Amino acid sequence: MNVDAFIDGFSGIVGAVSSVYVGQPLDTIKTKLQTFPNQYHNFFDCTLKIFAEAGIPGFYAGTIPSLVGNIAENGILFMAYGQCQRLICSLSNKTNNEQLTTFENMLAGSVGSVFSSLVLCPTELVKCRLQTLNDMPMSNTSNNSEAQKRKISSSLSVTRHILRTEGIRGLFRGLTATLARECPGNACFFGGYEFTRSILMRENEKKADIGFFKTWIAGGMAGVCFWIVMYPVDVVKSRIQVFEPSLNFPKYTLEIIRNEGVMALYAGLFPTLIRTFVATGTLFITYEQTRCLFYHVL
Repeated sequence: MNVDAFIDGFSGIVGAVSSVYVGQPLDTIKTKLQTFPNQYHNFFDCTLKIFAEAGIPGFYAGTIPSLVGNIAENGILFMAYGQCQRLICSLSNKTNNEQLTTFENMLAGSVGSVFSSLVLCPTELVKCRLQTLNDMPMSNTSNNSEAQKRKISSSLSVTRHILRTEGIRGLFRGLTATLARECPGNACFFGGYEFTRSILMRENEKKADIGFFKTWIAGGMAGVCFWIVMYPVDVVKSRIQVFEPSLNFPKYTLEIIRNEGVMALYAGLFPTLIRTFVATGTLFITYEQTRCLFYHVL
């Protein structure tokens, strides 16, 4: 691994940690609204019910798998993104990443997401199961149901339960939906980030020099671009991972639309856009500041 790849990967990891702790409460609300849209009237109703049932810790259900997933995903994603940018520069005879077009940055982000999806899918599966554990009906008596929920109330126990009941393949339930979300989604993600940075630059200014606040705004817009385009795919992915339907991704999507209407695919979009603007802005500003620190020291 070369130095640039290490710096990109490590900076992505530091950014991931900061973004998870900032955005996890809203991610929990999003997942509950996606998987049980008829159980909660709206964002505020869901928030109040989570707090009444579990207090503040209830908003951080699934934080550990989310941390593991985001650390692994963003470490690999930002490393792969940086390497793809350098490859595109080499193929197009450009001297640095500043010269890449928005489309070229989108291509780099899309290719990089193939690798990150392989580590993201299992951790998101565990996260979604933990976040919706209290909403899932149990077939046994209520006492046994509560005992069963307690037995699978941690990341490790959920993982063991999946491996025991579904095998290794069970950890990759929803991989097709994850790839369908991540590849075009990260094209919009990195394209939106680089495009917004280019708009916010002054004349003769480099993207890296636009400052803290503008970088945070560009990062927030990257997340908004990702979720506005890919949110319906994420809804289907969350339901596949929680409900384990026998139908494949396209057929299950059509079944949701037929039974619940198109708007069911946008359940939880409001908290997602709030979360992503704050959390992704935090991700990118931490990523950029960490990279600058490394290159300054080196």
